[in-house]
Amino acid sequence: MTRLNFLLSTLALCIAGTIIRPSVAQDATDTFVGTRLADGSGYVTVTRIEHGSAEDKGRLLMAFEQHGMDGIPLWESRDGGDHWRFLMNVTDQQHPHDPHWQLRWQPHLTELQRASSDLPAGTLVLSANATGNDPKGRVAEEDLQVYVSTDAGKTWHYRSSIIKGGGHPEDKDNKGVWESNIHVLDDGRMVAYYSTEQHKAEGYNQVLAHKVSGDGGKHWGREVLDVAIPGGVQRPGMAIVTRLGDKRYAMTYENIDGPKNGQVFIKFSRDGLDWGDPQRHGEPVMTLSGFWPAACPVVTWFPVGGPEGVIIVSAERGGGGAEEGGRDLYWNNASGRGPWWEVRAPVQKRTGNIHAGWTQALLLRDDGRFLHVTTSSSAGNPASVAQNEVLYQSAKLNFSRYEAEDAQFTGAVAVPDPGASNLRKARLGQGSASRLRFVVNSTGGEHTLHLRFVDLGNAAQPSLVVNGARLPTGGATKTGDHWELASATAMLLPGLNTIDVDGGAHAVDVDYLQIDGDNAGQP
Repeated sequence: MTRLNFLLSTLALCIAGTIIRPSVAQDATDTFVGTRLADGSGYVTVTRIEHGSAEDKGRLLMAFEQHGMDGIPLWESRDGGDHWRFLMNVTDQQHPHDPHWQLRWQPHLTELQRASSDLPAGTLVLSANATGNDPKGRVAEEDLQVYVSTDAGKTWHYRSSIIKGGGHPEDKDNKGVWESNIHVLDDGRMVAYYSTEQHKAEGYNQVLAHKVSGDGGKHWGREVLDVAIPGGVQRPGMAIVTRLGDKRYAMTYENIDGPKNGQVFIKFSRDGLDWGDPQRHGEPVMTLSGFWPAACPVVTWFPVGGPEGVIIVSAERGGGGAEEGGRDLYWNNASGRGPWWEVRAPVQKRTGNIHAGWTQALLLRDDGRFLHVTTSSSAGNPASVAQNEVLYQSAKLNFSRYEAEDAQFTGAVAVPDPGASNLRKARLGQGSASRLRFVVNSTGGEHTLHLRFVDLGNAAQPSLVVNGARLPTGGATKTGDHWELASATAMLLPGLNTIDVDGGAHAVDVDYLQIDGDNAGQP
């Protein structure tokens, strides 16, 4: 969202039409899940040390944005994220004695997996936005700075400035720069992605761009536009890039003030530099039912969930009827092809202000659980960004389960249910004209399908149709929690398959379709 605390009121008005509607989302006073770390307003970033000494290898480092002028806080964990210890505040070394300047916003922390010029593999890179205040205390200048550490985060040294901006961010003619995200390409060159408002005279409200460095981030080349939507209204922002298992790159971003405010899009690149026509949005991250993540997205690829791995996207909130509090993660195990699916995030944050959940961190642990870190509104003063808090939690995520509320609806509707696996279910009308359509990626061969459903008082059972072939209807087993579980085997094709759940003699509620897996029948 590119503008921070001082723009909250403006943004709240901007997105009110998106977030104020009947919803099944929790509100700020509902039960949350997660362990409190510290006060932190947003922009959590976590990296794991893979290189270096035996003492440091495996350590986790976390940074985030905090309220005030103390710098970027740095924390460490030596047990996979179960416990954390504060290390230091990384501060602005270019203006060390100037009280009007500080390294404050939008940190991104990463470890170099290969050397970049004179920086060896294992070097830690922290990029963040240093801001300068005018005499009235308002932000008037921005400087996307880069710091490096070659001793596993014990000391940090200023490396360069990617780009500088200025003007009060709340002013329509400002030239702000925001949200750096740094990666190293296969040839060792460093690339920095960021948001910039410096092209307004050319008809762009805000654009996503990148610069490349051939000397390890000491100097940066010319600016290249990656997403630039003409017209002066739409604001693509918060570009985050990840590397996929097939060696392509994926970029997610938010589109503020577009037709669907805050909608998240994804673009792909073979080399991390050419993202196609900048005036093309890419593809929306969206379920078959039309749910989509909104605002402040983070994309990460993990080598689990199928032969192609899984792409996971987090966001500050949801749109299109999705869970609006940003408590779900969106995943795709087909390298970005086909639809997206939801899974409950390990941390369940409070949502008393829209800054809660601005960029989140997700990391796969050695035990198969996912460490999730995000920011949440506080219980005592949920509207105060200054009192937001960092929450963390680890949990397993199930990528063999396809939630019914994410399927394509024909004669069906999403219904809240605290007893359903993702707190929602799909109510499916009677008869074969009512249908839930699942499009799922498979390795091919024989698989077991599990359908969790319950009738509404009149005995009924939906049927399964796999790639156009109706499966024999078998009996269903009651699971002891009022749900029933129908199971069947089917031959699936390699790649995307269509699995339909057709309505039965009467309306039923469907919780999910699970393919294989060892926890079918559980919420």
